[in-house]
Amino acid sequence: MQALVDVILPVFLVIGFGYFIAWRGLFTDQMVDALMRFTQNFAIPFVLFRGIATLDLGQSFDIRLLASFFIPAILCFLIGAGAARYAFRRPPEDCVAVGFCCMFSNSLLLGIPIAERAFGPEGLAGNYLIIAFHSPLLYGIGITLMEVIRSRHAAKSPARVAVQVLNAMFHNPLVMGVTTGLVVNLTGLPLPGPLWGGVNMMAQAALPAALFGLGGVLFRYRPEGDMKLIMVICFLSLIGHPALVWLMGKAFGLPFEGFRSAVQTATMAPGANAYLFANMYGAAKRVAASSVLLGTAASMLTIWVWLKLLGA
Repeated sequence: MQALVDVILPVFLVIGFGYFIAWRGLFTDQMVDALMRFTQNFAIPFVLFRGIATLDLGQSFDIRLLASFFIPAILCFLIGAGAARYAFRRPPEDCVAVGFCCMFSNSLLLGIPIAERAFGPEGLAGNYLIIAFHSPLLYGIGITLMEVIRSRHAAKSPARVAVQVLNAMFHNPLVMGVTTGLVVNLTGLPLPGPLWGGVNMMAQAALPAALFGLGGVLFRYRPEGDMKLIMVICFLSLIGHPALVWLMGKAFGLPFEGFRSAVQTATMAPGANAYLFANMYGAAKRVAASSVLLGTAASMLTIWVWLKLLGA
């Protein structure tokens, strides 16, 4: 338990520090917005690029692992979006953002350090395989649905909507970071040492800045009036997703190392990207931000329980 606290609590403290600074008026809304634009459009894509470019895809690829993780993630999206629409009467754009929160685990910021402490550096291949597909696949689903919904009143042809979706996908900095990382990985393109040095510097700045900025966002979007919907998101993220991954991994006969990585990654709370997606489209921003905060706090207990069940 102490090891988990050592990993998760510092993350929570950085978010809380950003919240406190915004509450004291030392970090204005304009500053928060500028910081979030920097992390979303520039710094976090470098994190994704570096991680994917250096991943040994050939050795760790297992379609059963990907299916065991992503099919439950999509099911959680459908359940969360359906609950937002039919139980909470939210507009369609908000429903997509809520569903995105339910399926987008914090696979990088929390998932990797916790897995490394629990399983050791040699047990991370499955985690990195999930990360390689995480942003492109889940952002692809979210962006596609959001673009289709936003064009529903414009009487646009399916071909024009498809062009809009592709345009949005390939202008999304996070997807571009993953895509360029895959290009470098698959082609073996050598990058000069100074260029890697710059990539590393940007990547090191990304996660602390994103968490600090998220704290400022949380002060602006408090969970007043949305607590029931936030609880639905947290339940699906922390209990529903890992439980479905557990069942599907057993059904597919997933080897234990991959099974462990899939379940452990699914136990993570909604990541900062869940808020970034909501912020990008201006939909359910308060719900998304509060779900990240409360989900991260609650995950200190739920992650420990799931790891105990995995024998860690």
